[in-house]
Amino acid sequence: MSRPLAGPQGLLRTLNGRAILEALARSGPQTRSDLMSTTGLSRTAVTQVLRMLENAGAVAPAGIDRDTRGPAAGRVALHPRLGFAAAVHVDHHAAHVVLVDATGTVQAEEHGPFAETDDRVAHIVGLVERCRRSVNAAKAAVHLAVVGVPGIVTADGGIRDDFGPDGGLFRSALSTALDCPVRVENDVNLAALAELTGGEGGTLASFALLLLDDGLGAGIVIDGELHRGFSGVAGEVMYLPQTPIPIGAPLAGDAVVGDLALGVGRDPDASLDDHLEAAERGDEAAVQIVSELARRIVLVAGTVGLVLDPEAFILSGKAAHPALVAAIERIAAEYEAQLPLRFLVSSFGTEAPLIGAVDQAAAALRSDLFSRILTPAPKGGR
Repeated sequence: MSRPLAGPQGLLRTLNGRAILEALARSGPQTRSDLMSTTGLSRTAVTQVLRMLENAGAVAPAGIDRDTRGPAAGRVALHPRLGFAAAVHVDHHAAHVVLVDATGTVQAEEHGPFAETDDRVAHIVGLVERCRRSVNAAKAAVHLAVVGVPGIVTADGGIRDDFGPDGGLFRSALSTALDCPVRVENDVNLAALAELTGGEGGTLASFALLLLDDGLGAGIVIDGELHRGFSGVAGEVMYLPQTPIPIGAPLAGDAVVGDLALGVGRDPDASLDDHLEAAERGDEAAVQIVSELARRIVLVAGTVGLVLDPEAFILSGKAAHPALVAAIERIAAEYEAQLPLRFLVSSFGTEAPLIGAVDQAAAALRSDLFSRILTPAPKGGR
């Protein structure tokens, strides 16, 4: 005869409380009956836990359910004043800030280009404050921030980019200015996490996301986990050697596009977007630029494929443009006999890094809030 499970009542309340909080975060306002069905808890357990959560200011009434048969039942939801997390995407030109709540719902969004004299930290803080004012969030704190940046990000949040290593100064300064913890991530890694949790990568055990923007980067997922590498360098594919490109020269980027444009008689100051649109219209010179970029991307994929053998490569950022996708697939077909490569198009396009930051910020906010709500306050000493 098996013995019944036994344990401290405080632990059971904590586990039950987390189950209810997760259900409300995942599915929105629910009745007690809904929560019983979702969590498997008894009506008595649900009632007791909701009373505890109401006293803690974690949940609040959310209207009446009039859609089901029988007497109308009151709904509860996570309290709207629990606070927010900031999701930030920084590129070489601008910052994009989103305020997200514990349910993952975007509450406010601001975007602003950097001026030449802008301090990145002050610029981001200004955008966060504009977001807070737009939702009248004076009483709701920003509990944490997840920031995606170009460049190599070390385990301690330091950044190594075109300006060299910063030793964690950016993360530390932003954390001080926002008065909350800040997590810094490589932007391409965040794009890969977005695909893993809600995009094309959700059904793949392994994949490499190739994101083309100001440069070319890869986010690598192996056995369902993001691979950052020992020092954060995993995925820095823009400098992989390719003949006849000199070793150490970038394979993509604004300067590369300008050189390619100059070589075929197009405006070297035109953007990659301009060349992609022209190629889609059939401009022969633009087609040559796009074909060369596609060849480089396919060779990068082949190199990564020979080392890691992922199930697929997900094209993201400007690599997801139809003209470039078509060129990549055409050139990859030429190598298929030697090395078959499977390409998919990102579910999120150029927004993938920001969506990854939003997902990670919401998950981190839930973990932080639920731990604080369910952790009993220490008893005062004598």
